[in-house]
Amino acid sequence: MMFEPRNSQNLWLFARRASSFLILLSLSLALATGAFAQKNKKKTQDDPAPTPNPMLSLPQEQQIDYVISDLLGAWQVGDIEKLHSHYAEDVSVVNGIWAPPVVGWTNYLASYQLQRARTQQVRLDRLNTLIRIDGNFAWASYQWDFSGVVDGTPATAEGQTTLILEKRADNWIIVHNHTSIVPTAQPAPAVSATPPAAAKP
Repeated sequence: MMFEPRNSQNLWLFARRASSFLILLSLSLALATGAFAQKNKKKTQDDPAPTPNPMLSLPQEQQIDYVISDLLGAWQVGDIEKLHSHYAEDVSVVNGIWAPPVVGWTNYLASYQLQRARTQQVRLDRLNTLIRIDGNFAWASYQWDFSGVVDGTPATAEGQTTLILEKRADNWIIVHNHTSIVPTAQPAPAVSATPPAAAKP
């Protein structure tokens, strides 16, 4: 049942209470709507749309050069996740010993981890990089200088690598790795300035 005022004083009191109620209700709705809008605005500012990969705006050759740099950095510090992000699951790798190629990421990882366990203080510098692209395939050849501690002994080596990459889902992925160590020249035996003495009969 609705309140029905009996006299003008009650009518005035009823109007005053009703208007106060309506003002409070309007104010509450305005604040709630403003707070909701502010919360949504803040939420959209906190959760920006995903930014496109800046690598995609680079020329293909620079994308590949970056992949190689990132790969070598991961190789040096032992970052397996980063290393894996650059190798295809079906990668083939020329074996460093007289053995069949290493096929597949899992097999490559096992070889890498065995090698990495023996090696500390790794430094690998790349130079003279040549990159060629043909459609969704590319190859890159470069020379490298290695220094580190292997089995507790300081070691250095020089070599060269050729990578074959395939563009998969807008990313250049290594599908083949051929790395070779360049043998260091062994010092020739010292030649004596005096000829050997002739044998006596």
